Amino acid sequence: MPSSVWSGHLTFGLISMPVRLFSGARSSGISFNMLHRPDKQRVKQQYICPAENVVVDRSEIVKGYEFRKDEYIVIEPDEIKKIEPQTAKTMEILEFVKESEVDPVYFESSYYMMPEEAGRRPYALLTKALEESEYVAIAKITMHNREYTVFLRPHEGGLMLHTMYYADEVKKVEGFGAPDVELKEAEVKVAHQLIEALADEWDPEKYKDSFQENLKKLIEAKLEGGEVAAVEKPKKLAPVIDLMAALKQSLAQMEGKKKPAATTRAETPAASAGGKSRRGR
Repeated sequence: MPSSVWSGHLTFGLISMPVRLFSGARSSGISFNMLHRPDKQRVKQQYICPAENVVVDRSEIVKGYEFRKDEYIVIEPDEIKKIEPQTAKTMEILEFVKESEVDPVYFESSYYMMPEEAGRRPYALLTKALEESEYVAIAKITMHNREYTVFLRPHEGGLMLHTMYYADEVKKVEGFGAPDVELKEAEVKVAHQLIEALADEWDPEKYKDSFQENLKKLIEAKLEGGEVAAVEKPKKLAPVIDLMAALKQSLAQMEGKKKPAATTRAETPAASAGGKSRRGR
C-alpha cells in the first residue's frame, strides 16, 4: 500500500474515527531532463546569492516573506508548526449538502479515505448513510501548509475526499453562458438525435493520451536511429452557414458508422449456428 498523505481523526457529532488519506489521482507522463547540447550532459540547478556571488548550500536556505521591496522576514519550520489549526490532525464535518447541488468546478484534488481498524464501524456507517441520503459531507482539513474545505462522498463502498476551490478562486469569465440566440425546435430535435447517436457507456479505460503515445513512438524511433512520421494536421474548418444541414449531415455520418457494427452483430448468431451444424455433421 502506498504511504498516506495525511492521518488523523474524522469527527461528526460525538463520533470520531481514525483515518488516513491516500492520493486518488495523479498526472503522469514522459518527463525530460535539461541537457547541455554540445555534450548531452545534464545541467545542474544551483542557488546563487547575488549579494555575495556564491553558490548557496541547501542547508543554508530558509523560507522568507517579502514585506517590502527587497526586505524579508524569515519564517522557521517550527513557527509554522506552532500555528497549525486543529484541522491539521482532526477533520470535523461541518455540514451536509445534497450532492446534486455541488458544482464540479469547485473540485480540486481527489483522495481515498480509509479507516484504521478502530474506525471501521463508524466509517461504514457514515458511508452507508451518505449513499442512501445522496448527501455529501463538508469538512475542514489542514495539509501542505494550507487549510482546505473538502467534500466527502461515497464511492464504491468507501469515502472519497475532494479538496475544494474557495469561491474567490473560481474565476468568472465575462460573457460566458448561453448566447442570446433563438433556436428552432427542429434544430434542437436533431441535436438530441446526434447526442443519442454518440451516446455510450462510461468507460475511462478507453480514453488515452495520444500525445504521450506519440512521444513514446518518437523516443523509440530515435533510439533505433529512425524518424517518426509526422501527424497529419487538422484541416481548416469553415464556419457553419446552414446549422440544420450540418446537423443532419453529422447525424447521417454517425448512423453510417454504427450500421456495419450492427450488421456484424446481427450476423454473428447465424454464423455461429451454422458452425455448430457443420460440426454436427
